Amino acid sequence: MTASQGNSPLWTPDALEAATGGRWIGERRPVSGASIDTRTLQPGDLFFAIRGEARDGHDFVAQALGKGAAAAVVSEGHAAKAEGPVLAVPGEGPDPVLAAMERIGRAARARTQAQVVAVTGSVGKTGTKEALRHVLSAQGPTHASAASYNNHWGVPLTLARMPEDARYGVFEIGMNHPFEILPLTGMVRPQVAMIVTVEPVHIEHFPSLSAIADAKGEIFAGLEPGGVAVINRDNPHYERLAAHAMASGAGRIVSFGEHAQADVRAHRIVLRPDLSVVDASVMGQPVTYKLGTAGRHTALNSLGVMAVVHSLGADLAAAALSLAALSPPVGRGERTALEMPGGTAWLVDESYNANPASVRAALATLSGIETGPRGRRIAVLGDMLELGPTGADLHRGLAEAVEAAGIDLVFAAGPLTRNLYEALPVSRRGGVAETSAELIEPLTRALRPGDAVMVKGSNGSRMGRIVEALKGRYPAPQTRRDSALALS
Repeated sequence: MTASQGNSPLWTPDALEAATGGRWIGERRPVSGASIDTRTLQPGDLFFAIRGEARDGHDFVAQALGKGAAAAVVSEGHAAKAEGPVLAVPGEGPDPVLAAMERIGRAARARTQAQVVAVTGSVGKTGTKEALRHVLSAQGPTHASAASYNNHWGVPLTLARMPEDARYGVFEIGMNHPFEILPLTGMVRPQVAMIVTVEPVHIEHFPSLSAIADAKGEIFAGLEPGGVAVINRDNPHYERLAAHAMASGAGRIVSFGEHAQADVRAHRIVLRPDLSVVDASVMGQPVTYKLGTAGRHTALNSLGVMAVVHSLGADLAAAALSLAALSPPVGRGERTALEMPGGTAWLVDESYNANPASVRAALATLSGIETGPRGRRIAVLGDMLELGPTGADLHRGLAEAVEAAGIDLVFAAGPLTRNLYEALPVSRRGGVAETSAELIEPLTRALRPGDAVMVKGSNGSRMGRIVEALKGRYPAPQTRRDSALALS
C-alpha cells in the first residue's frame, strides 16, 4: 500500500504545521500514517476529523487518540474541546479539516521525487491501478491508492500518506459528475495520466457518452508539462480524449489496444480458462507475456499497463514477467473453491461493482471457465445502478450477452435485473428476488459440484452478501486468486 519509509516518520510536527498553517495543542509528535476512520486507524496515525455525510469526525477524536493516534487534526472551532495532542487548523469553509488534508497532500506531492501516475476510466481503473502497483513495486518503492480511494477525500488522503522516498506513485481518480476530476488531478500532478476506457457508467448524471468522455478527459489538465497521456485506442471516444490531451500540457500521447495504429498493440491474445498470453509490440518493440488471469478485458488492460511502464522509462521486461503473478483486488475476480458434498464448485467474486460493459466482460470470462461433470455456468447478477431512465433497457439488453456466453442459469436480484431475467428463455432462469439476501437460499439449493458461479452487481445491490454466504457454507482449504486487471 505504501512505499518503504525506513525509520523516518511520514511527517514531522514542523512539516505538518507548515503545510496547514495550524497550531499544535499538547505534545508535538511525528506521525507514521494518516487516517479518517477510527475503525482502521493504526497507532502512530494522524487522524483527520473530517465531516462525513452522516457523522462529524470531531466526535471521534477521543476514540482515535485512545487507539494510539499520534495526533488529531481538528478545526479551530473545536480546538477548545480537544483533549490530547491536536493540530488545530484555520478555515471558514464547509470543512477546514478536509482543506488541511488537501494542503498536506499538496505538500507531499511537492516534496517527492517520485514519478507519478494517475488512472481513470469507466471500467477497470482499480484493477489497472493495482496492476501498476504490482509491476512497479518490483522496480522500486511504490505508493498507491488503497482500495478505491479515488474521490474528493480519497485522493488527498492517499497523497498525505505518500512517503518522501517513494520512487513511484500510482493514484486512482474517479468521478460521478462533471468537473470532479479536475481538482483531483491538479493535486496529483501526474507525469503520466491514463484513461482505461469510456463506457455508460454514471450516465444518469450526464447528457451523453460524449459528456462522460469529456469528464474523463479532465485528467489530462493536471499533467506536468511534457507529461504523457495514455489512451485506449480501441475506444470510440479516442479522438475526443486525444483532443483533451493535446489541449493540456501533454508532451505526447501513447495509445494502446488492438487498433492497427495503437502504439502498444496486441497482435495476438490467447485466452485460456485461467490465464492469458499476450503477443504485443510496445512502441515497435516485440513483447510476449503471460497473465495469470482469464478474460480479454484483462489482457487489453494489461496493454495500458505496459504503455505506462514504457512512458515512465521503467523496465519493460521486468514488468512483463511480473504480470504473471498478479492477484485481484477484493470483489474483482477472486476465485474460490467451494468444497461441498460430492465435489467442488468454483466461485468467481465480481461483487464489488457493475455496469453494462463490465457485466458483459464478466459473462465472457465465465464462459471460458472449465466446469466439472454435469457442471453449469451460473451468473448471479444484481442491479446496475446510476444508469438513469435507460436502466431497464440496459439490463434487458444483457440477455444477448448471456446467450452468447452460453450461461446455463441466471439468478437475479433487484427490480432492474428482473428486466433481464424476464427477457431470458425459461430454461436459463434460475431464480429472481427483490434483494440479494433473498437469493441466497434458492441459489444454495441449486448449486452442485462442478458448477462455476459468478456473482456481480453494483455496490448498492450488496451482492457481497451472497459471496460471504457461499464461502461460509462451503469453506475451502485454499483460495485461488487468478484474475488481476479487474472490472470496475
